[in-house]
Amino acid sequence: MIRLYHIVKSYGDRDALRDISLHIQKGEMVYITGPSGAGKSTLLKMVYGAEHPTSGKLLIGGVDVSKMKHAELPSLRRNMGVVFQDFKLLPSRSVAQNVAMALEVIGASAESIRRRVPAVLNIVGLKGREDDLAGVLSGGEKQRVAIARAIVNDPAMLLADEPTGNLDGAMAVEVMEILQAINLRGTTVLVATHDVGLMDRFPYRKLRFVDGRLVVSPTKGSRS
Repeated sequence: MIRLYHIVKSYGDRDALRDISLHIQKGEMVYITGPSGAGKSTLLKMVYGAEHPTSGKLLIGGVDVSKMKHAELPSLRRNMGVVFQDFKLLPSRSVAQNVAMALEVIGASAESIRRRVPAVLNIVGLKGREDDLAGVLSGGEKQRVAIARAIVNDPAMLLADEPTGNLDGAMAVEVMEILQAINLRGTTVLVATHDVGLMDRFPYRKLRFVDGRLVVSPTKGSRS
């Protein structure tokens, strides 16, 4: 589903990614791991189209997104959901309104929004919380809302950038259980994290980056 060929991303004289080649299969769940500044977020931004490689080729579903123009990105992102460490919710709006925004921006009908929002909140364990304001939720609940917003369009791929970074241990486990359940429904899931405990508890293939280089890329299903 995702193929990178000799990707380099440079910022001035600094290489954030150095000669990266990898393949992520459709329906796979993969960790993007490594120390801070290793290139994890840069890679996710490139997949999302927020950054373009300096050189190399990036294919998603056979389409070369490394050369996409800005106006073409919305069509790419309709098939992706993105979850951030800092949630990016509107605190003065309700849970349902925050989730519905992802449908409103693509012109979904009112009927579709009424049907999809409660269904996806049920998936993340927030059934009945539709009218609660996002600003009064706990950190774990906010991340659940962010995940619901990311998957309400039923995307083929979910990108999660340090989704448990601001959560305590119990809440982090709950968020990972939700991501795992989403993956089991057929969604390709990429999780950027440096939490070794979570990766041990939820073992999936790890792509480890150090100083912009991919240093470990075991085969699909490996627990190393």
